[in-house]
Amino acid sequence: MRELLRENIANLTPYSCARNDFTGEAEVFLDANENWQDFVGKPDANRYPDPLATQLRKALQDVLGLAMSKTVIGNGSDELIDNLMRCFCRPGKDSVLLLPPTYGAYRVFADINDVTVHTVPLTPSFAIDIPGLTKFLEQEKLNRNENGRVKLLFICSPNNPTGNAFDRSVIEQVCSLFDGITVVDEAYYDFSNKGSAVSLLENYPNLVVLRTLSKCWALASARVGIAIASEEIIAVLRSMKYPYNVGSPSQDLALHALSQAHQVQKGLALIKAERERMERALSQLDCVRTVFPSDANFFLVRVGNALAVYRYLLDRGIIVRNRSKELHCENCLRITIGSREENDRLLAELSSYKEEQDA
Repeated sequence: MRELLRENIANLTPYSCARNDFTGEAEVFLDANENWQDFVGKPDANRYPDPLATQLRKALQDVLGLAMSKTVIGNGSDELIDNLMRCFCRPGKDSVLLLPPTYGAYRVFADINDVTVHTVPLTPSFAIDIPGLTKFLEQEKLNRNENGRVKLLFICSPNNPTGNAFDRSVIEQVCSLFDGITVVDEAYYDFSNKGSAVSLLENYPNLVVLRTLSKCWALASARVGIAIASEEIIAVLRSMKYPYNVGSPSQDLALHALSQAHQVQKGLALIKAERERMERALSQLDCVRTVFPSDANFFLVRVGNALAVYRYLLDRGIIVRNRSKELHCENCLRITIGSREENDRLLAELSSYKEEQDA
């Protein structure tokens, strides 16, 4: 892995605060130049958060089976995506490989970090094109030199915006083909019945799996992302992240949610039931051409005129995402599964939509 790292990251002496090294109990904290006063009525608001999110990682181990030694917490998955690019990709030289249509932030962070983006598109049925990927990677190996190579390959599973998850066997095949860092983004994993790529970590040390508490765990405002990887990769990510990257309120919210795992599972069952109902209901609407199968908490829906339907719903106070500009997603809307009441309102408005309004 050291050969994949940027030299400055491999040689980095990380910033260390007293809280990184202190493991006992103390009564007087005079190490971090904090203000001892409380102006907001919240205990410990004046104190910096645990830089390693130790309690949270312990809860993730107990509740989700994610080993503490193999996790690092990020300010949302986005911070972890950005940090992976900064760890491995030399600006202006190295590159990443995307499989579009996929999560748009991968390209944004690549652009921010001055990292070239290569693509091997999914098939029109939104499957990973293994022959196309094999051909690209074989050619890339022949062309790589000291001036750059593909360092990261991103797989979003379940994929955004398409909603489909890839079989674990397919992801393993990709890991076996690529000698860089394969990143599997499992933001929507909880909604899928397919296995997690976490089970592949033992055999593929260059694999990183991303999770988030934003979706199934209903903590989008808290911004809690999780990277699961080999201890070697995790050590690097910890060494270069911001010292106090996830605040105490967010850590506390995450701990509380994890303590309510039984309730979260009930909520997950409700979303899955609504997903089945909405798939049937959407398919029966006159304006809908295709409802693509979903392993997530949203649907990709093809309509006759996506822009017209989008504006029609917006005029009625309903916001969906128009994904028509994405590859293979012509005239497609991405529709989140909301509460039953929200879903019923959407269905009622769409049932009243007349396609002659498009003219």
